[in-house]
Amino acid sequence: MERFQRQIILQGIGISGQQKLKASRVLVVGAGGLGCAVLPYLAAAGIGKIGIVDGDKIEESNLHRQILYSTEQVGLYKTSEAAQDLVKKNPGLEVLVFEEFLTAKNAAEIFSDFDLIIDATDNLFIRYVIDDTCIACGKPFVYGSIHQFQGQVSVFNFEGGPTYRDIFPEDNKSAPNCAEAGVLGTTVGLIGMLQANEAMKIILGIGEVLSGKLLIYNLLNNTQQVFEFGNVPKPKKPHISESFEIISPEEALLGDSILLDVRELGELPEVSLETVLHIPLSTLEKEFSSLDKSAEIRIFCQSGIRSRKAADLLARKGFEKLKLIRGGAKDLLNADRSRKTEKTSF
Repeated sequence: MERFQRQIILQGIGISGQQKLKASRVLVVGAGGLGCAVLPYLAAAGIGKIGIVDGDKIEESNLHRQILYSTEQVGLYKTSEAAQDLVKKNPGLEVLVFEEFLTAKNAAEIFSDFDLIIDATDNLFIRYVIDDTCIACGKPFVYGSIHQFQGQVSVFNFEGGPTYRDIFPEDNKSAPNCAEAGVLGTTVGLIGMLQANEAMKIILGIGEVLSGKLLIYNLLNNTQQVFEFGNVPKPKKPHISESFEIISPEEALLGDSILLDVRELGELPEVSLETVLHIPLSTLEKEFSSLDKSAEIRIFCQSGIRSRKAADLLARKGFEKLKLIRGGAKDLLNADRSRKTEKTSF
């Protein structure tokens, strides 16, 4: 127990608390900026089993804030690289790697082996998937979010407490992600550590958990605010969002399927590929009849939020061959450029 001696002597932890940490099973969804801050502290504290879900690969633009990775690891999967680093920090740790993106289809199965879920994503839709699945499975989840120099932390579905939908009831809000709004490495570092702290408080049964409270921290002026919120009446069974297959931009360009751009007119970058059909989400309800129900329709927008809503709408209209393109218009254009470069290379 020498490794954990300094935390064992803390009042409220002791050997029994360390045993609780060892017996705990924590799933971290996302191995990006927040995940890279959450994961090392969980591993170093003596958590017995950690799961990591992420289908992304390391990019050079990640390195200024995702401190688990180095230049030599660019192009490798984040989950496996993070797992190797965590085991070095704590050889007694068991790490389960899920080299895939979380979806409404696979969430319940992945969550089943864990007691606590930590949201370290940068995706609004996935937060609703996490929330709905945690409600259905009876598991708490620790939430963290970043916007430029500001971060938020809360705990949802803890001992019957409020859920994510209680404070953020609508999933049609358009909010920029880190790639669009920018982010400072220290911001994700601080918020990620606060998430890890909430997780350990839950496991140890100590302190005051941020259930029913939203902590907002501003790193520019070192101010913090805590907003309280409560449960909102909801149906007995939580709504699980429609499940659609998510394909890569590279896969989306294969075949003769319709590529449906549901962004508004004038949004950049412009995607003028031969198979692209442009119908803004705001007019899709009126114009859906122009689409062929027998054709496979692959939908994209700027970041994935509106494409999900478009797929839900079309599914209600009887369309069955619907797929979502991961990422957004920029990713699709990059995939098209790469494909053209490969064809001209020799």
